[in-house]
Amino acid sequence: MDFIFGLELYYGLWGPYIDSSLSVGLAHNLGRDINGGSGNSDSGGQSGGDAAEDVRVTVRGVTSVAKTDDTFICATLDWWPSTKCDYGQCPWGQAGILNLDLNNKILANAIRAFGNLRIRIGGSLQDQVVYQVGHAVKKFPHFKRNDTGLFGFTRGSLPMHRWNQLNKLFNQTGVKLTFGLNALFGKHKSSDSDLWLGNWNPKNARDLMEYTIFQGHKIDSYELGNELCASGVSARLDAVQYSKDIIVLKKLVDKLYPDPKTRPAVLGPAGFYDQQWFNTFFEATGPNVIQGVTHHIYNLGPGVDKTLIDKVQDPYFLDQVAQTYRDLSVSINEFAPWAGPWVGESGGAFNSGGKDVSHTFANGFWYLDQLGMTSTFNHKVFCRQALIGGNYGLLNTTSFIPNPDYYGALLWHRLMGKEVLVTTHDTTPYLRAYSHCSRNKPGISLLLINMSNQTTFSVTVENDDNLYPSSRKLKNYIYGGTEKREEYHLTPKDGNIQSDVVLLNGTPLKLTSSLDIPEMKPIYVDSSSPITIAPDSFVYVTIKDFKAPACA
Repeated sequence: MDFIFGLELYYGLWGPYIDSSLSVGLAHNLGRDINGGSGNSDSGGQSGGDAAEDVRVTVRGVTSVAKTDDTFICATLDWWPSTKCDYGQCPWGQAGILNLDLNNKILANAIRAFGNLRIRIGGSLQDQVVYQVGHAVKKFPHFKRNDTGLFGFTRGSLPMHRWNQLNKLFNQTGVKLTFGLNALFGKHKSSDSDLWLGNWNPKNARDLMEYTIFQGHKIDSYELGNELCASGVSARLDAVQYSKDIIVLKKLVDKLYPDPKTRPAVLGPAGFYDQQWFNTFFEATGPNVIQGVTHHIYNLGPGVDKTLIDKVQDPYFLDQVAQTYRDLSVSINEFAPWAGPWVGESGGAFNSGGKDVSHTFANGFWYLDQLGMTSTFNHKVFCRQALIGGNYGLLNTTSFIPNPDYYGALLWHRLMGKEVLVTTHDTTPYLRAYSHCSRNKPGISLLLINMSNQTTFSVTVENDDNLYPSSRKLKNYIYGGTEKREEYHLTPKDGNIQSDVVLLNGTPLKLTSSLDIPEMKPIYVDSSSPITIAPDSFVYVTIKDFKAPACA
């Protein structure tokens, strides 16, 4: 597939919404109540008895537009200690890598439910972590507050008994592990800026890898550094120097893992996209060094932002980040076509997320839409910050009980396959529609997101089986299969989008008495009837007998 064609096609479809001449005021009239920013309604459904709209969603199943990895859904574990505090709150508790209760049954069951969940170990403090292995490294205590340290903390250490405990959990639950290495080891800070100088010293990383191999721990990929590219966050590296360092890492990985079948991939640069820095890095690195280009997204701004609840429901605001996805994809296509783009970390709102939004049902408007958008831009993996910790954890920081986004992610992982299909409609952008080939089933699966708090959408799925995009004059046909389709309707408890409880087809999703993740059963609906999307809801739909050649 010509990926640039795919990008142009995506923008041709989304362009009317991203660069629309339609006024924001009219858009609000079409969708969300402009005076009801929180989106709450007393009934949890349509706030106006006659507000409904018929929509035709067109799926072009003849060819795919992009492809994700099998482990597209990813979650992070971070190094933050309990003393990580922002905005007068300390939301990390005992959820950091060094103090997380790895024996918690809910934690294990939540990971195991995915079958092969990708977990990325990393975050702001990873470039201050010393691995307590080998014979050269003195011991450091757990991270301590220090105003002169990066991000206000001293260096910390990873003891090998803790590394073994983590890998035991990962092995038991089927985790596919990405590990973020300390990229500042051996470097020194410039005297007059936050630029770090010198070559990376790989000795500590080598000792960790050798120990890991000896213990039989499985690593899927190594990532070098965290948020050091371009202007950095607390520290930064020159693009050419970083390329030298990651080439050293690649040679080390090749040497220690001689079998290509089990050799971990090398990822980078794990920071915010900057065209000049990234392109320089790609050119200086050369081919076949990195297999994944990781970048971070916090497009909602700071977690303390009082307008956060409005941003997560504003399609015009959410569309702005699409330009970043497009620009990065163009850079990769031109300078590093051997590597696929990843969102290596994204919590929506930075500094631990928003305490009244990021753990609630409302956050799904941002999160699920990002999953759909990034997959369309050929991203292979999307790592959510965090599995647990902060306000944006998929699991509650203290109780470990899944937050609403956990169930949205789990349904994506179970239903949405790797092949991404072009999906369009010509109504308000407050209705989002994405479709993929179904995962491990025939047919297609759709994700439909209704960001309006007052309009119910009655969706008819249309099949565009025209082989060439120029043949748009040919008539598409409305899909009407004989096999019942599967529907999963996610709505907030009591119609409150800031609830921590999500309903599946009207029933609250709660852990079982044995603390297992509940079974998530669909309702079966006659395919000749339209799909009803209630206000403030998400719907996954699987249509097994949809004729999509791309899914054959």
